[in-house]
This record gives sequence, structure tokens and C-alpha cells, in this order.
Amino acid sequence: MKFKLNLNLNKREKAAVSAAGVFIAFFVLIQFIITPVFERRNELRERLNTKKEMLVEMNKLQQDYFVMQKKLEISRQGFARRPPGFTLFSFLDKLAGETGVKNSISYMKPSSVAGENSGAKLSKVEMKLQGININDLVSYLYGIENSENMVVVRRLSITKAGQGNNLLSVVIQVETIES
Repeated sequence: MKFKLNLNLNKREKAAVSAAGVFIAFFVLIQFIITPVFERRNELRERLNTKKEMLVEMNKLQQDYFVMQKKLEISRQGFARRPPGFTLFSFLDKLAGETGVKNSISYMKPSSVAGENSGAKLSKVEMKLQGININDLVSYLYGIENSENMVVVRRLSITKAGQGNNLLSVVIQVETIES
């Protein structure tokens, strides 16, 4: 059995049906072909931008890593240049004798904190210098900071040691890493 649709449409109705057919075809084309293509393109652009940002971050981290590696190597070389049996206390005491401030030392308090996983320890010495002039203090601090023994002044407190004279009272905390 054949089914035959016999429509007798006038020109205006045929134009309307044709326009509706073109509209439906255009709608289907846009909805199911063009829109997904543009959405996929936008999604790929977003992914690309995210990957570019990740690459920039990775390059930055790589540069930071190289800088840290260089600093680590410099530190290793500095520790290797230390004399055998180096201790912070003896270094500061010897430097005080060389710079002429040994007679101004009121006290030297050594302490150390062992590193949990590294096997190294942070060695500290707090010392008080009384009745020291500014030139001797500068000479002593210069000797500490410019030694090749990887020693740093962590804290420094300076007060006048009396009325009218040029002498100072100084508390210094110096530290280094010892193996």
C-alpha cells in the first residue's frame, strides 16, 4: 500500500512552507554543526591558555631550582673551605683577639640546635661587648660578615655605655651551620 500525499498549495503557501524548510535547515545547521564547532574551538583556546600558563610557571620553577642549586653549590664550597674542626665559638674568640676587642667581651654564650633530618646543626653564639668604640665594633663586624666561614650576624643591639663618652655596649648574636 502506497501512501501519497497530495497537497494542493497555492504559491503563497508553497513559499511559506519553503521558507519554513529553509529556516529549519538553517536552525539545524547552526544548532548541531556550527555552534559545537565554535564551542569546541573556545574550549581548546581555554585549554591552550591554561597550558601556556602552566608552562610559564614551570619555567619559573625551573629557574628557581637552578638558582637554588647554584646557591647550594656555593654553600658547599664555603663549608669545604672551613678549617678542619671549625667551631663558631673559637672563630669568634680568635677574631676578637685579631681585631682587639677581646678585652671588651663580657660574656659569650654558645648554643646549638640539631637539624632533624639533615645531620647538620645550627650553632649560635650570643656575646656582649662592653666599653667598645665604634671603630673596633665595625672592624669586628666586618671580620664576621666577610669571613669565608659562612657566618652571619643574626641580631645586633647597640646602646651607649655612659654619658658623654664614645663607648658602646653591644649584644651580638652570630650563627652558622656546622656539620
